[in-house]
Amino acid sequence: MRILIIHGPNLNMLGRREQSVYGKKTLAEIDALLNAEAQALKVEVVSFQSNHEGALVDFIQEQAGSAQGIVINPGALTHYGYSLRDALADSRLPIIEVHLSNIHCREEWRARSVIVSIAEGQISGLGWRGYVAALRSLVGELQPGASDKAV
Repeated sequence: MRILIIHGPNLNMLGRREQSVYGKKTLAEIDALLNAEAQALKVEVVSFQSNHEGALVDFIQEQAGSAQGIVINPGALTHYGYSLRDALADSRLPIIEVHLSNIHCREEWRARSVIVSIAEGQISGLGWRGYVAALRSLVGELQPGASDKAV
């Protein structure tokens, strides 16, 4: 099983960017945690980050045919990334949307997601652990019993 992990704009700045909001872990550290979890779940993850919506769309279009699901933190594209939303919908893959901070307890405009209506679910406010929870949940839905074996 192959799961795409997609990180949107500015997530490459994790660890340096507003640590009180986004935490201290870098994107490389989060990806390493996801790789370790994937190994425990006996699945493959492919991580990709871009600050450019078109690059994210290209990645989804290129990789969706060989994947079984997507975990995505769209960053600011959450609120207005319609071409990203369309690419995700066109993939016909199960999607879980992740946000490090609780977008519902921040500025009003952050609470609106154009992605959530096509997602299986949204995890918001759990920091880096939200990514791991999303991966476990998605694998559990795709391969019943797998998430119960996670370390």
